[in-house]
Amino acid sequence: MSKPLTGVLVVSLEQAVSAPFATRQLADLGAEVLKVERKGEGDFARHYDTAVGGSASFFVWANRGKQSIELDLKDAADRATFDELIAGADVFVQNLSPAAAGRMGVLADQLREKHPSLIACDVSGYGMGGPRTDDKAYDLAIQAEGGAIALTGTPEQASKVGLSIADISAAMYSLSSILAALYRKQATGEGASVEVTMLESLAEWTSAPTLYAVGTGAVPPRSGHRHTTIAPYGLYGLSDGSDVLVGVQSNRDWAAFAEHVLADSSLIDDVRFASNPDRIANIDELEAVINTCFASESADEILARLRAGGITHSKVRDPLGLWEHEQLRARDRFMTVTTPTGEAEVYRSPFNISDIGETQDYVPDLGEDRTGLVERLVERGREGDV
Repeated sequence: MSKPLTGVLVVSLEQAVSAPFATRQLADLGAEVLKVERKGEGDFARHYDTAVGGSASFFVWANRGKQSIELDLKDAADRATFDELIAGADVFVQNLSPAAAGRMGVLADQLREKHPSLIACDVSGYGMGGPRTDDKAYDLAIQAEGGAIALTGTPEQASKVGLSIADISAAMYSLSSILAALYRKQATGEGASVEVTMLESLAEWTSAPTLYAVGTGAVPPRSGHRHTTIAPYGLYGLSDGSDVLVGVQSNRDWAAFAEHVLADSSLIDDVRFASNPDRIANIDELEAVINTCFASESADEILARLRAGGITHSKVRDPLGLWEHEQLRARDRFMTVTTPTGEAEVYRSPFNISDIGETQDYVPDLGEDRTGLVERLVERGREGDV
């Protein structure tokens, strides 16, 4: 069987994370992606670090399986080349600022005036219209604006989320929107203008605590190692100095936890802990009971009790620990890719679709078109195949 997006040709004018991560998913699903980069410099994410055998970790992660071309869209000849590429593309994705994209004539609606069957996706921080349209929007700026920082950390200190959550959320809504538009195009021939903003994407992801706050009139407090509205659900120290995450999300779970782990069945109907709202209201007393129990037994004993009771629990792994995760290793979730500076091991795509085959195993050097995609895009555009 072919990959789901075999035959789909994508042109992207992209940098950093939000658009590149979206188009990498398209490449993983079989689309051919041509990344348009600045002459001589390329995507600035190429230069973030040299951690992956001389290449940048963010760039390797977000650009596997693509081709690259160097263009200066202010140069007339390069702009003509770009226009030929667009004429042959099924999908176009860009994440310039709205003002810059508008001046260059690469906004979705601008391109679709000439190419109505094109699926064109604009990714930006705040979107067109409104007072913040032209503000710069890096990931942490949107984490702040989108509620993530206010919800993360301890009561005393707010904290950013430890990954590029605003970029990634926008990337995944871009991906899902493009896939939906491709599905419709297959049936009707229609193209689409897609607009995805980092702020709206992250606002959706923080909706549950926002709705709670609007409904109660109070912002959920930052809870550090705890969950804000479910208990016990958080990190607890073991006697060997390690931490374990414990998740109890129902009264049935609570009964099993009290009986099998805390070894005190009387706690099941204790008025302080009988329901989740009770446990949240008395969280300090609850955690005192848990911490006393966990400190009095060996770590192995507590872990054995958690397993015996069927209680959700997990190790707290750092990225190096995750890289060696026994489940990922057992399922062979790693692959080797060729980068501009050598080979590197990376995670396989999480798209586990039957008979999809392997994803492309390289990260492009600046201007590297391994498959002749530029020529095929131009030829296709001239023939009017799109």
